[in-house]
Amino acid sequence: MPTHRRALLGAAAALAAPVSLRAQPRFPDRPITVLVPFPPGGATDVQMRGLAEAATRAFGQTVLTENRPGAGSTLGPAAVARAKPDGYLVSQMTLPALRLPFMQRMPYDPRRDFTPILHLTGYTFGVLVRGDSPWTTWQELVADARARPGRHRWGNTGANGTPHLAMVDLAAQEKLDVEHIPFRGESEGTTALLGGHIEAQAAGTGAAPLVAEGKLRYLNVWTRERVARFPEVPTLLELGYAGMVVTSPYGLVAPAGLDPAILAVLHDGFRRALHDPAHLAVLARLDQPVEYLNSADYARNMADTIDLEEKRVERLGLRGG
Repeated sequence: MPTHRRALLGAAAALAAPVSLRAQPRFPDRPITVLVPFPPGGATDVQMRGLAEAATRAFGQTVLTENRPGAGSTLGPAAVARAKPDGYLVSQMTLPALRLPFMQRMPYDPRRDFTPILHLTGYTFGVLVRGDSPWTTWQELVADARARPGRHRWGNTGANGTPHLAMVDLAAQEKLDVEHIPFRGESEGTTALLGGHIEAQAAGTGAAPLVAEGKLRYLNVWTRERVARFPEVPTLLELGYAGMVVTSPYGLVAPAGLDPAILAVLHDGFRRALHDPAHLAVLARLDQPVEYLNSADYARNMADTIDLEEKRVERLGLRGG
């Protein structure tokens, strides 16, 4: 096995050995902070705050969230990579944070600098327009963008993030000349869309209440099947985009070198929080599924994902300096 895979899978191997929780009898004895690499107000922020509230009950100790938006959702992982491996600082690990180190210089190595804790869930993405816009279907939006080259501005949740690359892919398949506008998260893009500053926005389901109120409208969703809350909205697969199921799953990571006993406590507490009825209700409101993986399985999943993303960047010619 290559050295880089052995580094990431070390956490999985550590879990195979017997672990005595008596090694860390007082952990946690102070608040745990979960870094959320997106701004307040979006689907990610809502979900992670719900998880933290449930984790506070599970640990019997306060679990806080701290927003670190920007830089393609890498500021949280970057901070954790530099942190002391004591279990008190963890971060959401997004798919872009695993991809971007192969596109530009980053202050962390995704294969060596983290201890995977557990996998959580994945997003339900879609394309939104204003409820009073002239486009009632995706085909109408595409037709207008084709008729007015260079006039459409399509927002996304961050440069080189999954929604950004998916919208670039859709525009390329349709041979459209549109301007892609990255925001620092879903809530900023939604505000711009409501204000008429962009024509469309690719985002998660944090804006679903605005859709229910008629202020926004979904033109498509990126899941394999239609979303139960919006059964009239077609998937990209139904619209003829072969293989386009885009969910960008994510989990939690701690710094490399974490004591296996602390890892076991973190895993067990966040697993209970993930399945807490109050948190499950949050996921249901966001149309996000439970996609639990334990620490060992998540380590293997991260290793495989990193390899796939490296190959993807090479294939698409996205590697930078």
